[in-house]
Amino acid sequence: LDRGLRAHPDAQGILVRRAWQGPRMERQAAQVAAVIRVRNVFHMLAYAFSALREQGYRAVATEDFDNAAELCAAILERGVSLQLKRGLGQEYVNRTEARSSLRGKIEVTESVKSQALLRRQLVCSYDEFSVDTTMNRVIKATVALLVRSDISKARKKSLKKLMVFFADVREIDLHTVDWNMRFERNNRTYRMLMAVCWLVVKGLLQTQSDGSVHMMDFFDEQRMSRLYEKFILEYYRREHPRVEASASFIDWALDDGVSDGLPAMRSDITLSARGRVLIIDAKYYASTMQSNFDKRTVHSGNLYQIFAYVKNKQVALERAGESAEVSGMLLYAATDEDIQPDATYRMSGNRISATTLDLDRPFDEIRAQLDGVVGEYFPGE
Repeated sequence: LDRGLRAHPDAQGILVRRAWQGPRMERQAAQVAAVIRVRNVFHMLAYAFSALREQGYRAVATEDFDNAAELCAAILERGVSLQLKRGLGQEYVNRTEARSSLRGKIEVTESVKSQALLRRQLVCSYDEFSVDTTMNRVIKATVALLVRSDISKARKKSLKKLMVFFADVREIDLHTVDWNMRFERNNRTYRMLMAVCWLVVKGLLQTQSDGSVHMMDFFDEQRMSRLYEKFILEYYRREHPRVEASASFIDWALDDGVSDGLPAMRSDITLSARGRVLIIDAKYYASTMQSNFDKRTVHSGNLYQIFAYVKNKQVALERAGESAEVSGMLLYAATDEDIQPDATYRMSGNRISATTLDLDRPFDEIRAQLDGVVGEYFPGE
């Protein structure tokens, strides 16, 4: 894969360019592009992380951004400001240092090795309740990256002002951060901030040999794919509460109950209401269709997957004595290809469709298309 993120020729857009090659596709595949407006990335993040829908972020939603770094910087600027009003998160941090006064546990071996006794000191280890937490370090380091990136001078100035309150927070090497962080009641307001930092560090920026930082040439496809899936799921949860939306597991329809070695089937989005079920597989690919001998068709693997989901779900419901109409949908993020999937098939009694969601349209049009899916498959809901 060759993946690229660059400024869209139209206003407020970002262009993700990637080339896809597979065993059944042309050896020299042409580059295609999935176009996403920067403002729509904010809307996707807003549904994925409900904190962005709070009143404090409404100003961000109305801004126009030249690139994704500017968007992330704006979110962090607002988010950190709100966090400072609540108070920076604190936790007990272990310290080990040479001291003239005793505190905590004396480290005898270290005191001897460091010759602290000659300076009339002892090496002590102790716990200190401090703002010097891992999450605060990540924020400080990520802001430092953004300040050296291609964002406006005014934004850089605002971020630098906020970092004054992080004076007691030490530096951290972002390459060593364990992003599998645990969020509890005391630090749950950091969840969205860490997610944005993760996007910046992993997908947006890279450091040059001269120490400067600029936009990377790609938005990582895997991360954008996860965001795309999460956005659609959370959109339906929030906007259509009468339709149950979940990322549920689907059981294999086994005759003997032996499932050893079988992979788990987990849908991206499963919508259900009043005897109707729609399984949506959200796909964020460089190319929405595969090419074989100059013929463009739906990705075979995707079609086999959604067919397996639908048929196994249908059987499971019938065995449970439930009467339900199960359908499937492959929902691709639209690219700039000339041919896009747009078809509905009847397969062994079930309806399966393949279509696209154009993320380069105004968000009201995206909303209308997603709402139209509910209207079509769940009339009256």
